Amino acid sequence: MKDLLVLVADTQMKAAIEKLLMRERALGITKPSFDVFVHPERDPGVFRKCHDFLRPFQHLYRFALVLFDRDGCGSQDVVQILRQEVKNRLNESGWHGRNQVVVLDPELEVWVWADSTNVAKVLGVSRGELETILATYNRDANFKPINPKEAMEAVLKKSRLPRSSAIYSKLAATVSVKNCRDKSFGELKSTLLAWFSRKQ
Repeated sequence: MKDLLVLVADTQMKAAIEKLLMRERALGITKPSFDVFVHPERDPGVFRKCHDFLRPFQHLYRFALVLFDRDGCGSQDVVQILRQEVKNRLNESGWHGRNQVVVLDPELEVWVWADSTNVAKVLGVSRGELETILATYNRDANFKPINPKEAMEAVLKKSRLPRSSAIYSKLAATVSVKNCRDKSFGELKSTLLAWFSRKQ
């Protein structure tokens, strides 16, 4: 039996979570054995059908982790309601007490904007160029752009880099996990610590 089954909405999310799970020292966990699957119907598929997708695997993995973007999932509900809906379906389909749902609000790119010099480096711009571009966007209480994907695309346009899974993998490999103040990232970290703490 493997430790962890992860279901995500797209290949960028897959690249990011795979790299993060390999950073056991930074996360303070023992490295889990894991597999990451991409739902063919992307965010709406993960939100509405992840319990069906994951049901056949319930005896093959200890835990199930589900990630999707609030934007694009097909519901206007707030994060807490979305998460609880999905958890209820997972609990009823054989994953009771061994699942976690992470809703990225509004989308995966919100994790990109940590306070790290590596963000500019991976995105192919100087720190000054990055700040100039971000200054044109409205930001939230954590100084992250309210439209994180749009901001990332603007930076990539400046650097002439194509948006690819490789970029998300590099960001997940190099940006400090301590500096990300996003609530959903904090939930991911605390879940991994609860499941795979080195003290176990």
